Amino acid sequence: MFGFEVRDRDLLARIGKLTTMSGAVETPAFLPVINPLKQAVTARELLNDFGCRMVITNSYIIKKQLGEAAKKKGIHSILDFPSVIMTDSGAYQILAYGRVGVTPDEIVQYQEKLGSDIATILDIPTGWKVTREQAQHTVEETIRRAKQLEGLKTREDVMWVGPVQGGRFLDLVAFSAQAMRKLPFEVHALGSPTPVMEQYLFDLLVSMVLTAKMNLPASRLFHLFGAGHPFMFALVVALGCDLFDSAAYALFAQENRYMTEHGTVRLERLKYLPCSCRVCSKKDPQDLMEMPDEERERELTRHNLDVCFSEMRRIKQAIAEGRLWEHLEMMTHGHPSLLQALKHLGKYADYIEENSPVSKRSGLFFYSSVDLVRPEVTRYRKRLLERYTLREGVKVLLLLPGLGHRHLRRTGSQNKALRAVCEKLKVERSEVNVCVYAPPFGVIPDELSDVYPLGQYEYAYPPDQETIEYMAVRIVEHIETMKYKSTMMVAESGTWQGKLANLCSCICREKGVTFESLI
Repeated sequence: MFGFEVRDRDLLARIGKLTTMSGAVETPAFLPVINPLKQAVTARELLNDFGCRMVITNSYIIKKQLGEAAKKKGIHSILDFPSVIMTDSGAYQILAYGRVGVTPDEIVQYQEKLGSDIATILDIPTGWKVTREQAQHTVEETIRRAKQLEGLKTREDVMWVGPVQGGRFLDLVAFSAQAMRKLPFEVHALGSPTPVMEQYLFDLLVSMVLTAKMNLPASRLFHLFGAGHPFMFALVVALGCDLFDSAAYALFAQENRYMTEHGTVRLERLKYLPCSCRVCSKKDPQDLMEMPDEERERELTRHNLDVCFSEMRRIKQAIAEGRLWEHLEMMTHGHPSLLQALKHLGKYADYIEENSPVSKRSGLFFYSSVDLVRPEVTRYRKRLLERYTLREGVKVLLLLPGLGHRHLRRTGSQNKALRAVCEKLKVERSEVNVCVYAPPFGVIPDELSDVYPLGQYEYAYPPDQETIEYMAVRIVEHIETMKYKSTMMVAESGTWQGKLANLCSCICREKGVTFESLI
């Protein structure tokens, strides 16, 4: 009755087809949170006006407000939404209020009777202000309840979510994920992320999500509860979150908060509406402020939804083009905490590289040292160390400066430098390995000039100091690995090339490696 097929990939993101008993949806998917008792924009409008084919609602609230009658009617009829519906179990209410008036067994059976396409066990959220002992209890209790599911469920057409708990204690997150992977869940979710996101601790969110994913089966879907604002959608998708929900679009509208791609602005502070959606193209801020409260909330809700779904379309197009990193970098420059999270990906560079596509449809754009954690840079460093071998008889490394987009095309000055080195060191041309050095990769052997991505990228020159330092380490690493007898580097004084040559010379001197720069 259900399945998941991956169609396209970039970074850890996956465009896929998720099939459920109520139909198929495309991932990654943003799920608007629907309150069945208060809807400024109805679920039916989400489907008809916004093309939204998947929503999430709270089964505990439905049970509390509608009781047994809801089971007879069914969740799809209650929401008037014929497509895919995911239900939460009330765990957020435990986080907010400390308890809920329902047992784990009851909420499992209730969600089955409601006819949820994707249902969630009643886990115990770890939360934020807890001790390690308290966090460990939430993990162990959630695992215990997860193990009970197999004996409780009676339907085979419902997909079940197994939440991963542990909060900021990453070792507990890993332990929780390792336990959950042994159980027959179709979807996993990161529990307790909301306090982390509310405090803009996006670097910690990166660690929590990736710690969970590194210990879960890659074939299963991953959900992030409460993803919040569209300015972080690109980050969570890049981390491999296939599904994520948010009520922010509606909550912000209730507070007269207007979403943009990069943040939120209070409506009274706006002189212009920087958007061309169906709401903003016909009105100005004053028009909205003069509306009755209920009408204004509805219009802001519609605008906020447009911002969310527009960002999702941009993300999917970026994945299809192989440019998710470029889009992610643009979005994370919208807030320092997001950019900090992007830099934090370096801690997981090897995992991201191992799970990212090895080639793309488009060339790459590099802007700064932030790009040093890109999987393409990590992969090249590893492949050059592991797989590159010298021709027989090579003794000398000649490093020539790259010349931008066509840096590997030999020029007259490069040939002149090669002749000069051969005369100076009394060696034949066949004994010299000619390489160029160029950001961000460092050493680029001439024979690899057409190998992706070395000939298919653009860089914003000049490189910054961190990139220069990275290149110097990579160059010396290559010299040591290949065991050249001599290395000569051609560089122009007073430029980034000269800085790089001086840095390489210092490192080689410390290591006792033969190196000479021709500046």
